[in-house]
Formats: sequence, structure tokens, C-alpha cells
Amino acid sequence: MANVTKRGNSYRIRVSCGYDVNGKQVFQTKTWKPPENMSARQIKKELDKIVVMFEEKCSRGKITANIKFQTFAEQWIEEYARPNMRKSTFTLQKQLTYRIYPAIGHLRLDKVTSRDIQMFINDLMLNGKNRQNGKPLTRKSAIHHLSFISSVFTYAIRMEMLTDNPIATPYQFN
Repeated sequence: MANVTKRGNSYRIRVSCGYDVNGKQVFQTKTWKPPENMSARQIKKELDKIVVMFEEKCSRGKITANIKFQTFAEQWIEEYARPNMRKSTFTLQKQLTYRIYPAIGHLRLDKVTSRDIQMFINDLMLNGKNRQNGKPLTRKSAIHHLSFISSVFTYAIRMEMLTDNPIATPYQFN
């Protein structure tokens, strides 16, 4: 059952999603702001629809927890990469994190956009320095970084934390 609270000119919708392993209740929250031209009756009707859809998503597990990209990527490394990759591939994946985490590690997993990733790739190609020779990174290195990020998002989809991968679209390399 959802709890709806009016907060100024917006509404906070809060749904209980059960309990975590420590017995603490887990909540998902969504804020909805109605357009200014809606009447009170229209707002009530639209709010009811949004509440039902949000509860449904929560019950199916389609809403992510407030987890940062870096935190989830570390989970992916331990749960998927370490047991399933060869040692050399795993080592390469770990080395990529020192450029990826400062760029997008602080963003919530569900808030990372294709634009954020494109900006990161552009920055890598223009400003990213190779440790051996100090030159900008090659296209192949940028593709390795994209592959890492895509793998993390694919794993999140498989774990039913997200519904789409922002890397599903092609990227431009300068």
C-alpha cells in the first residue's frame, strides 16, 4: 500500500518493498509534480494512476535501490567478473575502474544517461592520458571502457534492477 504525501506543489509517493536481511523495512520513493493547468479533480485522477503504476513496478522489483554506479560495479566485479572471467580479463576490468569511477561512479545507477557516457568517452579520447606514453587514449581503449560499463548495466538488467541499458545506442568516437 502506497503512502501519498502532499509537499508544496508536488506529491511524494512512498511504497514499502518488504524488509532487508537486517530486518529493516525498505521503501521506494517517487515524487510527482502535476502540471500547473490541471484542476484538483484531474490531479487526483492522475495521481491515482501514477500510484498504481509505481506500486506495480515496486512489486515486480523494477525499481532500483538508491545505489551508486561504483557500488554496483564493485558488486558486479565480485559476483560476476571474478568467477566468470579469465585472470587477464579480470585484471583489465579492474584497471579500467580508475578512469570510470571518477567520471560516473558517483551517479545513481538509474540516473546514468547515454549523454553522461558519451561525454565520458569524448573526454577519454581528448584528455585521457595513456600511462605509458602520455598520449590520448586510443579508440580500442575507449571501447574497453564502454564494454565494462555496458557489462555492469547488462548485469543490473539481469538482476531486474533496471529496464534498459544506456549503452544500447551506438557511440561516436572522435
